[in-house]
Amino acid sequence: MDSKIKQPTIDFSNLSIAFKAKSDKELKRASFLFRIMSQEWLVNISTTMGLLALKLHLPLTKTIIEATIFKQFIGGTSLEKCVSTIAKLELNNTATILDYGAEAKDTEADFIKTQEENIEAIHFARAKESVPIITVKVSGFARNELLERIQEGLPLNPTEQVEYDALIEKIEAICAAGEKDGVAIFIDAEESWIQNTIDQIATKMMQQYNRKKVIVYNTFQMYRKDRYAYLVNSYEEATQGNYLLGAKLVRGAYMEKERLRATDKGYPSPIQDTKEATDADFNKALTFCFDHYEQIGFCNATHNENSCQLLAQLIAEKQLDKQHPHFLFAQLYGMSDHITFNLSHAGYKAAKYVPYGSIDDVFPYLVRRAQENTAMQGEISREYNMIAKELLRRK
Repeated sequence: MDSKIKQPTIDFSNLSIAFKAKSDKELKRASFLFRIMSQEWLVNISTTMGLLALKLHLPLTKTIIEATIFKQFIGGTSLEKCVSTIAKLELNNTATILDYGAEAKDTEADFIKTQEENIEAIHFARAKESVPIITVKVSGFARNELLERIQEGLPLNPTEQVEYDALIEKIEAICAAGEKDGVAIFIDAEESWIQNTIDQIATKMMQQYNRKKVIVYNTFQMYRKDRYAYLVNSYEEATQGNYLLGAKLVRGAYMEKERLRATDKGYPSPIQDTKEATDADFNKALTFCFDHYEQIGFCNATHNENSCQLLAQLIAEKQLDKQHPHFLFAQLYGMSDHITFNLSHAGYKAAKYVPYGSIDDVFPYLVRRAQENTAMQGEISREYNMIAKELLRRK
């Protein structure tokens, strides 16, 4: 356990709280899925076959997907279909972060649809106190090639300039809707070769919309060697610019891709050399945000128990309001229920990150999630073992 954590503030081993909302049938389905995800070869075969079956419109494909992996990790096929998921989370004093899960889009029609979906999600969330945040990916509104070109500092031709102006207009429209309806916007982090462009856009939005309260959050991937320094610099810029910083802290989701590209192109990998270095920077960033919580609204978005214990302990030691608007814990829907629900049960602000969308739209997200989870065997084993213990306890 991290040396800064003197004693556990939260008992994450309380499985009766963790799985209170799950039926035996739901736990057995989850157990089956996590067992599959523990086998990399099986994940690769299943996801490849799933993508092909969807492309070929094979019968029963969507039925099988919806009954298994979709039901575990996705809130619903539409906002309205998410209502029951949101209600179940609310019964556990847990908030919902809505994420329109469409990925791998590259046409203007797709970008417009993504904008419309996000603004619709904001209007939907406005009427629901337990849905305070939506999340967006900048690559959902523009081609990756454009984002990369901007990062490289290359001049834009007239067509590209129109594309970039349209991108900013879309993000501004979403942030303006969020400000008007009182719904926060998480801007997701992405690959390092487009992240500087995303950072510039996120900073521009925070300068505009975070004057009185935190509406816009940038995401800091602490598995990158430079992100702690960038977090501190972002705070200093916000202080000098008289706006509040929004910071979602994550470890990161593109490690293998980042290292492979760095090797292929012959530049030093931006990724930390060890998991321990990532953990150290994450907890250092978390402590920094806590120390400046009046100027930083932040989300501790992690499945790491030690990092969650650390923030819970810091809040408890200072005897601060657990429901302060600048404190939030978040985990992915379908994972780490023992963290989320034990935190919310203890009175902390906790949320689930809930993707939604049609099966065709969100299946690429599910493939990425399955592949990422396979690379994190410790977490998969933890999930499987806890579910097995809970099923045994219920006998």
